[in-house]
Amino acid sequence: MKYFSTNHKSEKASFKDAVIKGLAPDRGLYFPESISPIPNGFLDNGKELTEICYQYIKQFVGDEIPPDVLRKITAETINFPLPIVPIEKEVYSLELWHGPTCAFKDVGARFLARCLSYFIQDQKETVTILVATSGDTGSAVANGFFNVPGINVVILYPKGKVSKIQEQQLTTIGGNISALEIDGTFDDCQDMVKSAFNDKELNAAMKLSSANSINVARFLPQAFYFIAAYEQLENKKKDLVFAVPSGNFGNLTAGMFAQKAGLPVSKFIAGTNVNDIVPKYLAKGVYEPKPSISTISNAMDIGDPSNFARIIELHNGNWESVKNTLVGYSYNDEQTRQSMKKVIESTGYLTEPHGTIAYMALKEYQKNHDCQGIILETAHPAKFHDVVEPEIGRKVEIPERLKEYLHREKDALLMSNKFESLKTYLLEESSKTA
Repeated sequence: MKYFSTNHKSEKASFKDAVIKGLAPDRGLYFPESISPIPNGFLDNGKELTEICYQYIKQFVGDEIPPDVLRKITAETINFPLPIVPIEKEVYSLELWHGPTCAFKDVGARFLARCLSYFIQDQKETVTILVATSGDTGSAVANGFFNVPGINVVILYPKGKVSKIQEQQLTTIGGNISALEIDGTFDDCQDMVKSAFNDKELNAAMKLSSANSINVARFLPQAFYFIAAYEQLENKKKDLVFAVPSGNFGNLTAGMFAQKAGLPVSKFIAGTNVNDIVPKYLAKGVYEPKPSISTISNAMDIGDPSNFARIIELHNGNWESVKNTLVGYSYNDEQTRQSMKKVIESTGYLTEPHGTIAYMALKEYQKNHDCQGIILETAHPAKFHDVVEPEIGRKVEIPERLKEYLHREKDALLMSNKFESLKTYLLEESSKTA
């Protein structure tokens, strides 16, 4: 399999090169030359989830990782539950917080870490992973890469714009994990990372790679849990829609890839907060990025979602084609707060700020469409207990694997949102290990 850039100005790359580089030289995102159907007989046939996911993902890897190794990587990626839980009639929650860091990004981060570790096992040069996070990416990547030989991780996160537990998760691990607290927004963090990949001096001094969903090995395996959700449905004949809380749109893109490979999904619903760039695009046909606005659903505070370039590429740049597959709704913080309260009072199910936006979007769509829907509950509510608890009127139980972070000492370097600050830091760190 070869990968081309969504900007169409760079040479094609192998899977290995796309994983190691992260971003194409022309600042585009790598995109596979083709998407093949999942082989006949694997969906809805009682097959093991690991085997279905292997059959899906192997087309994107080709012969660059041996089948037995890729099967092992796939199995280790999803070795925790990915359950769908009924909330009410025709509404299910796909709980993606049963992994080690209580967030959906455990899946992509684990797959990427194992692929990259395989690719660099015979290299002497250390790889530095740069990752921008609006919340959960940082902790998932840190967990996935912790003490992996030959890899250092540098996490950039926006000061004051992630929850306390999220910050503790990504700033207290130590070892080969470093955290940079950026005086700015997530978009600033993302721009700094992209600039690093395209800086000739930096790339001459060190080998850089990305662990954001811009990396193909991060977003492609996120299709696994769309497949897992479908396999658990009792009624597979009724139209199925997925409502996805959307920030950088990696999750939704992965779902669309699975749909392209044969997963029977009739529609995707993007639920956003007031950072509503994509819903406005769907309404007007014009993509207009803007500075991000801080909300209580902080992981979605993104004003220029990178992965939307892949959605456009998937639909050959055709606005009508995108609209046939995707609908979008946006909600403000007050609506989000009210929804969390309403859902638990009426159904007994506890959502968090991101999942509840997906719930509102699904219910809005179901007003005019007879379908069953699955929302993505992307993180454990305890990660946002300071927002959730006032609305539900009680304490949220914090899982033990999250509690342990609360008593650790934060270790993060405060930095401006200027690229030169990051470049200076990285060059200094590189000289220490040279």
